[in-house]
Amino acid sequence: MLWIANRFFRKFSTSSQNFQNKLKVAIIGQSVFGKEVYSNLRKQGHKVVGVFTVPDKDGKADPLALVAEKDGTPVFKFPRWRVKGKPIPDVVEAYMEVDAEINVMPFCSQFIPMNVIDYPKHGSIIYHPSILPLHRGASAINWSLIHGDKKAGFTVFWADDGLDTGPILLQKECTVEPNDTVDTLYNRFLFPEGIKAMVKSVQLVADGKALRIPQPEEGASYEGIQKKANAKINLAQSSEALHNWIRGHDKIPGAWTIIDGKPVTLYGSSILQGSVPPGQPLDIEGASTQSVVTKNGLVLHGTDGKAVLVKNLQFEDGKMIAASKYFSTGETQTVELTDSEKEIVKELRNIWKSILSNLPAIEDSTDFFKSGAASMDVVRLVEEVKQRAGVILQNEDIYMATKFQDFIQMFIRKMRGEDQEDELVINHVVKEMNNMTLRMPNQCFIDGQFVDAENGKTYDTINPTDGSVICNVSFASVADVDQAVAAAKEAFHHGPWGRMNPRDRGTLLYKLADLMEEHQEELATIEAIDSGAVYTLALKTHVGMSIQTFRYFAGWCDKIQGKTIPINQARPNRNLTFTKREPIGVCAIVIPWNYPLMMLAWKSAACLAAGNTLVLKPAQVTPLTALKFAELSVKAGIPKGVINILPGSGGMVGQRLADHPDIRKLGFTGSTPIGKQIMKSCALSNLKKVSLELGGKSPLIIFNDCDMDKAVRMGMSSVYFNKGENCIAAGRLFVEESIHDEFISRVVEELKRMKIGDPLDRSTDHGPQNHKAHLDKLLEYCDVGIKEGATLVYGGKQVDRPGFFMEPTVFTDVEDHMFIAKEESFGPVMVVSKFNDGDVDGVLQRANDTEYGLASGVFTRDINKAMYVSEQLEAGTVFVNTYNKTDVASPFGGFKQSGFGKDLGEDALMEYLKTKAVTVEY
Repeated sequence: MLWIANRFFRKFSTSSQNFQNKLKVAIIGQSVFGKEVYSNLRKQGHKVVGVFTVPDKDGKADPLALVAEKDGTPVFKFPRWRVKGKPIPDVVEAYMEVDAEINVMPFCSQFIPMNVIDYPKHGSIIYHPSILPLHRGASAINWSLIHGDKKAGFTVFWADDGLDTGPILLQKECTVEPNDTVDTLYNRFLFPEGIKAMVKSVQLVADGKALRIPQPEEGASYEGIQKKANAKINLAQSSEALHNWIRGHDKIPGAWTIIDGKPVTLYGSSILQGSVPPGQPLDIEGASTQSVVTKNGLVLHGTDGKAVLVKNLQFEDGKMIAASKYFSTGETQTVELTDSEKEIVKELRNIWKSILSNLPAIEDSTDFFKSGAASMDVVRLVEEVKQRAGVILQNEDIYMATKFQDFIQMFIRKMRGEDQEDELVINHVVKEMNNMTLRMPNQCFIDGQFVDAENGKTYDTINPTDGSVICNVSFASVADVDQAVAAAKEAFHHGPWGRMNPRDRGTLLYKLADLMEEHQEELATIEAIDSGAVYTLALKTHVGMSIQTFRYFAGWCDKIQGKTIPINQARPNRNLTFTKREPIGVCAIVIPWNYPLMMLAWKSAACLAAGNTLVLKPAQVTPLTALKFAELSVKAGIPKGVINILPGSGGMVGQRLADHPDIRKLGFTGSTPIGKQIMKSCALSNLKKVSLELGGKSPLIIFNDCDMDKAVRMGMSSVYFNKGENCIAAGRLFVEESIHDEFISRVVEELKRMKIGDPLDRSTDHGPQNHKAHLDKLLEYCDVGIKEGATLVYGGKQVDRPGFFMEPTVFTDVEDHMFIAKEESFGPVMVVSKFNDGDVDGVLQRANDTEYGLASGVFTRDINKAMYVSEQLEAGTVFVNTYNKTDVASPFGGFKQSGFGKDLGEDALMEYLKTKAVTVEY
């Protein structure tokens, strides 16, 4: 019955559309915009009785004419509608014969007589790309940007005998982004939303609900058509005015200036953030300050002391180059094609031929624009290449490779991922340390590029060994988060990552792991100076396990699979039910400062292996290895937008990630209070999936039948490993009474031999705490322990030397009610309580009397006791006669207020996948 009901409902719903009011429509206009309005009106049930468009140009029909002719709709191609201001009778008569009820003019470059405008029952409606009455005239989009408008939009209005003065039917506006151009504004908003608005307007007219709001004259403006002749830039202006002039003419007609006596058109401008990079000076006519060609582009100075960065230049012959290459003369090496790539070239040649239909054939020397292509043909070429060849191009790519042979070379390099490293511009911070040269990126990494924060802000990252500044780092803003998420979303839905064969995705992750291994000494050194990790530990664990993690999950890429499930058959039907594991989409990852690279690897490797894209926020105090990782990801060929790294504050960047509606999963490692706030924000925003690895107070129980040598060695490791800045550190040791004093005595003797010092010194055992605020918190923690009556056996003070060093500390006689018995120190503080001999259940009750449940441990030679205790301990990980023994194949995560979800192992993949059930009747 459900199947029958659904069939009836679908039939009823579909047929009910026929009762809506529909009109006979005449489309007067041209372009892809006109074509889309035409197609969508037909889909909505309106009858297009005639299309009136422009004649073929160079043997090519307008896109609107092509689709209408294919549908069998009458098409009229009039070169003009009037002569000397008077209507042409034959043209008007042909128009009237179609008997339209409304004229729809989505984009029309011709002057239409008023007896045509007023002829239909419902008159004529026109699309105009501005918020009327502002920017009347044919170059409205250009002027919105030239004037620096903060808002742009479009108007659907009723045609009258004035110039864009008719009553308003519908309006919609959008925010103008800081680096919007005519193209980006049109493609992002004016084009897609304008099509919907035109179709909606026709339906409003059909339903008798269309408004007619007279345009106010207050605020009205009219600007003339912007042509190449009057698009020359006046360089004696502020940086903002320069930027607005350039982007207001990008791509048509193109702002230009004189360089070396020749006109050069400027494309892709942005306000320069920060200081001007070093480069080669360039004299430009009319500029009071010498311009500079840098590796980022051409820098133009404004009269306000600020500057504009220009990305691309175009010469008189139509050739476009990256502005950074202005002084370059070298030719790009020709790419040799494989057999499979030669087949792709055939497909690309067919795409060109379908666009340049006026040509008999596409030769290697065929120039796209000299063969008659226009700006909308660029959009079409980009879209067709994306749909039919699976590679995403930008409009600029076409302008910079106008000949077919150059286009092929560019395309193949992009398809192989060879273009990214060449295009990557990094302002490395260079330091000589640890007998090597460190080259460290220090900017946000968004959409495959290192860029300054949108607001230009930076902060200092500090070396905890001596308190000195390593370098300044970009301080990401909310706007940077939005850009990064948009890049990740585009990469997931439209980029090569989402369409990539899983095995190929694994190959890229293996390559990334190889590059991390190749740079492991540099990564370990950066980790040591940025986080205080002892170099030898950083090399083996921080970096070594990161490499292992990426290799482990690279192997999982082509092994993610669903199940075939037998279900109850509703006879006589037969059904097949199966599940698919699919990536979630854009994921956010927020990591802590104790293992900067390893925590990145634990989460991002699983996330990427599952096929997701990510935006990652490293801890504010330890951003450098994450940014170096971003650089290596480009070298590995990871497509742009897949990985984005945003250094900055948790309160700003982390909060925006939790709130962002386009993020579908957030993985967080950090404190329990912040985890709760993140979980709340994720729920309130869009109910995004969350995994949390939070605080711990991991109990370690040492029985009197243990191997004492091992218990002392591993017990110390459980507390002092990585200076105690360890998620699973044993926050409280329970030592059986009969061995308590011996255990403490031996621990203290070992601590006296521990070398505290420079983490780059190979003989150092114990390095500085991560940052000063944490050191201060640890000293306060120890003061509280003393005041509450615990016995300070060793340490508890700051080491008398530069930097953020703390003595390894031991407290005994710690009672269950004390602060240090309940709260995590996250530092080198051993908190010891004794328990009565033989009281297994009693110590278990005390060990479990905590809101945390991340890890735990037990030392005993009695296997039955070990198994019993491991079963009773309420923690995500239990170590027996060992500690800190994590492996990439073993799941890691906590219980209770230590969070939920797993890192590592197959379980981690499930955190970044969603399950889809499919049932097929056959």
